[in-house]
Amino acid sequence: MASIDDIEDIGRDQTTAFRPNRSQVVARVRKKSFNWRQSEDSISTADEDLDALRVDSFLPNKFRIHVKTWGCAHNTSDEEYMAGLLADYGFRLVSAAKDAHLLLLNSCTVKNPSEDHFRNEVLKGLNAGQQVVVSGCVPQSAPKLDYISRLSIIGVQQIDRCVEVIEETLKGNVVRLLGPKKDGKRKTGGSSLDMPKVRRNPLIEIIAINTGCLNECTYCKTRHARGVLGSYTVDDIVQRAQKSFKEGVKEIWLTSEDTGAYGRDIGTNLPQLLYALIAVIPDDCRLRLGMTNPPYILEHLEAMADILLNPKIYSFLHIPVQSGSDCVLADMKREYCIEDFEQIVDFLKSKVKGITIATDIICGFPTETEADFEETMKLVKKYKFPSLFINQFYPRPGTPAAKMKRLPNAEVKQRTKSLSDLFASYKPYENRIGTEERVLVTEESHDKRHYVGHNQFYEQILVAKDERFLGQMIDVVITSTGKHFIMGSPIHGKSLFLKTICSSLKSNRFSIKLLTQFSI
Repeated sequence: MASIDDIEDIGRDQTTAFRPNRSQVVARVRKKSFNWRQSEDSISTADEDLDALRVDSFLPNKFRIHVKTWGCAHNTSDEEYMAGLLADYGFRLVSAAKDAHLLLLNSCTVKNPSEDHFRNEVLKGLNAGQQVVVSGCVPQSAPKLDYISRLSIIGVQQIDRCVEVIEETLKGNVVRLLGPKKDGKRKTGGSSLDMPKVRRNPLIEIIAINTGCLNECTYCKTRHARGVLGSYTVDDIVQRAQKSFKEGVKEIWLTSEDTGAYGRDIGTNLPQLLYALIAVIPDDCRLRLGMTNPPYILEHLEAMADILLNPKIYSFLHIPVQSGSDCVLADMKREYCIEDFEQIVDFLKSKVKGITIATDIICGFPTETEADFEETMKLVKKYKFPSLFINQFYPRPGTPAAKMKRLPNAEVKQRTKSLSDLFASYKPYENRIGTEERVLVTEESHDKRHYVGHNQFYEQILVAKDERFLGQMIDVVITSTGKHFIMGSPIHGKSLFLKTICSSLKSNRFSIKLLTQFSI
């Protein structure tokens, strides 16, 4: 688990190609009119005027599109919307890049390796003679990069126009849509939430509640791409959730660059949104809250504890600390101190028994001393986080930290190893064998041999691969555990029925012999 970039990637491959599921959308061929807004978008064409193009003759079902995404749940949600729009328009979605006429590559700029993989896929497609359209944080933040400078771009807030971009690219034109969505002068969350979607997992709906953030962390390039905070309204988010439940979704993931900052630009806040969502979540469904930075969760501790105690909300929170040293946090411009972080963790642990707190650590920030690193080790020893995401520092171009003198690679690697060894030394689930849990089963495991369920604390519990379990709440008894998982054996109908009746009979002082009168 230490190798995963973000808690929102638990249970799924971070770099995945879109796998089409056409049953989730209605494909149709239709005429498309264009309304190019030159003030918002930069557009370049081949030798002809876009207005003179004969779009009536374009048949999208002749073209095969391959979509691939890197990065967080926000990127995944963007991918699902674009796939839904493309399939709805009539394009054919394929899972293998080699079978596609055009590649839509949706990028992540958090780490050097993610961008390297993205660049390699771009060049591979071009060398194979395929059309390539790029989207996501890399082209949004650096559209003039050599390897994408002549390619069509879908900006992070322009995903609703992906059909236009794909169509024009297939005609030989270059379209670059990078402008923000605005409501008057205020930046909004982005494209409408009420768009068709093809989900990677039909049981899980990912809703981006806002985009951008309020921080200016010195190591982070995402702010360059996603910009300042822009929130969707509570009504828009609630309506999207209700629509998803009607379509068979069982689990909602709320995501953004910082969910804790939600609503500060529109006069509301995260607790108000969550209370509104709780009112519409069915009893057999659950909601998982995405990453929130410490300064904003600190403002709503009482309300958040109350919300995380609600059975419809997973008692789980991802709060990235990044370092255990106040000096390093100041150099990172994280806008909180370790005392703030500990106050949040201690309060939530005291109010929400069993809560899972996940966090992130960056090893080898340029100003991190050995003493600073020891403070980080001390923090991890104190809390023994069950989910800890350990990352080496990566200098991202254009960020203040990239200009700082880097620590020797050997030293950074050694610190990363020391922290990883500490994380591996404790086993948070070893005393759970024989206990019983209720889990919501929503996914297939990486090894394809089990299904994955989560209990109230969003702990991953593996169960037998029985299709009857998918999308269901089931009771399990824990049979074995590992560092990153719990194995559960389902308590089948008769066992669970007898257990329930026994409890009822005991409470009413009836004879246990009456059980024999029941047939299962």
